Amino acid sequence: MIYRLLALNIDGTLLRSNGRLQPSTREAVHYVQKKGVYVTLVTSRHFQTAKKLAKALKINNILITHSGAFISDKVDRSLYENRISEEKTFNLVQVLETFDCNVRIVHERFSLGNRKKVSSNIVGKTLLSPTDPLFYPVQFVDSLGENLRDEPLSAPKIEVYFSEEHDCREVEKLLSDAFEGITTRVKNQTVLEITAKGVSKENGLRLLGQHLNILPEEMVAIGDADDDKEMIEMAGLGVAMGNAPNHVKKAADWITRNNDDQGVSYMVKEHFRMQHRIEFLDKLKVDR
Repeated sequence: MIYRLLALNIDGTLLRSNGRLQPSTREAVHYVQKKGVYVTLVTSRHFQTAKKLAKALKINNILITHSGAFISDKVDRSLYENRISEEKTFNLVQVLETFDCNVRIVHERFSLGNRKKVSSNIVGKTLLSPTDPLFYPVQFVDSLGENLRDEPLSAPKIEVYFSEEHDCREVEKLLSDAFEGITTRVKNQTVLEITAKGVSKENGLRLLGQHLNILPEEMVAIGDADDDKEMIEMAGLGVAMGNAPNHVKKAADWITRNNDDQGVSYMVKEHFRMQHRIEFLDKLKVDR
């Protein structure tokens, strides 16, 4: 099988536990691109951060961001968007602001959150997020609901931060039962992510493949998180990081080293060194 596309998750996959990028990972991405393989990032992060990392890796391709809700190579030009409608965003925020939590609307151009007084660890997570580049405006208001009443907004993704896991689970169930057309997912026990129905990394990767005329079986997907599992299962070669939970590893065809032990570069060089350049392989087909 010729693999034409390499999809990489960011946190826990490309980046080390300290949030830094290893030189060997840069080299591996450059190595595989020289072979003509299309490299993309598939992440729950917002577009601006993913684009900044892609630039560091010299990836100039379409990126799958906001958990698959915003797929683009430029912030003002998207291949695909699937947003929560203005009305539903407002109604969700109205419900969420009755609970002890911080709510954050994660747009591709900016972030808008509330200043509700909750436990200090939540405030730290929302105010001091390392995923916000300096050129990504982050604004906090006293009431998101009032702000959205004056300035309606359709959200690619809403993040909700709780201090207790049981509160997070309770609100997830409430929203799932009360609202149609949304997808909810608990992340790291106390963070609730809300997107429009149909949004997932798997669907995002499938849509990009259709755009590029690349079949799922011609893809390699590397990830570590719960929401990487379906993407790993779909790909022709699904790879789980050594730091991935067991159920994600069971879904994979290949398990590489962990993110602090050069897991991406090890896998890429071990596998793609055996594959010729795409241009050469395609020429062989034509000649035959």
